[in-house]
Amino acid sequence: MTELELVGKTVSVKAGHQTSAESWGTGRAVARIPCVGGGGTHRSGQAAFGNMCHGGRMFAPTKIWRKWHVKVNQNQCRFAVVSALAASALPSLVLARGHCIEEVDEVPLVVPTSTEGLTKTKEAMELLKGLRAYRDVVKVSNSRKLRAGRRGPLIVYNEDNGIVKVFRNLPGVEICQVTRLNLLQLATGGHLGHFVIWTEGAFACLDEVFGTHEKAALLKKDYILTSAKITNPDVTWLINSDEIQSIQKRPWTQHKNPLKNKGILFHLNPYAKTVRRQELLSQERIKKAGKKKSKAQSAGGAFIKTMFAP
Repeated sequence: MTELELVGKTVSVKAGHQTSAESWGTGRAVARIPCVGGGGTHRSGQAAFGNMCHGGRMFAPTKIWRKWHVKVNQNQCRFAVVSALAASALPSLVLARGHCIEEVDEVPLVVPTSTEGLTKTKEAMELLKGLRAYRDVVKVSNSRKLRAGRRGPLIVYNEDNGIVKVFRNLPGVEICQVTRLNLLQLATGGHLGHFVIWTEGAFACLDEVFGTHEKAALLKKDYILTSAKITNPDVTWLINSDEIQSIQKRPWTQHKNPLKNKGILFHLNPYAKTVRRQELLSQERIKKAGKKKSKAQSAGGAFIKTMFAP
């Protein structure tokens, strides 16, 4: 969307070619790139025109007919504007964007329709001071030399009875007609939460401009607001609820071999624990009742004499 504000800009057609350089051609043991003629100065003999030369043109000079803008789908753009309007009604997002609304009574801020008939800038300043929103204008005025482009409140009106000329002299204050709401004003730089001051007439026309969830808009053909996917935004509570946890698949567990893991074996076959206990008891009984192994007796002296007899 920010590319829609771009204006075609190119380099000069004459840039890099404002010199009388000519090529010597081939066969003279010099580069064939055009060189500046003359003598008596360091400029004479230097290469020119090329993008690698000092004072030469750029490579592939930019043209005015290049593709400067990117097409955005109409429905997608409308949905973005509606989302930016919804974000402007959340004080947390408005404060996070840097607007001074700590003393403002309510957000979104709606003023009477008679505001559209103001004729003096002084009256507009008194109105903002009465709404305790003038601090946001002062913040922009004091930071003009520090950072350009700061935005103050956005005034949205229905009919221009002098309100545009009244507010246009205040620094940072922007004015927009309700049927021409711009995404670049509602979410400048891609940041949601612009401080918007509505007139009653403009606020009442929102249903006609963007429609509702049941009724199509009057000013936008066949456009209906998209319904929310979930009515409860607390996703953590939804996931941990008993209704979802009861049908949720259990996490994958490693399959263990019951022939090697006794705990898994006893879980699958409880009687295996009794069989194992009986085996251990029988082994203990065998050990207690078993006879000790007799030690091997060494050969006697008579046997040795017989073996070594002549």
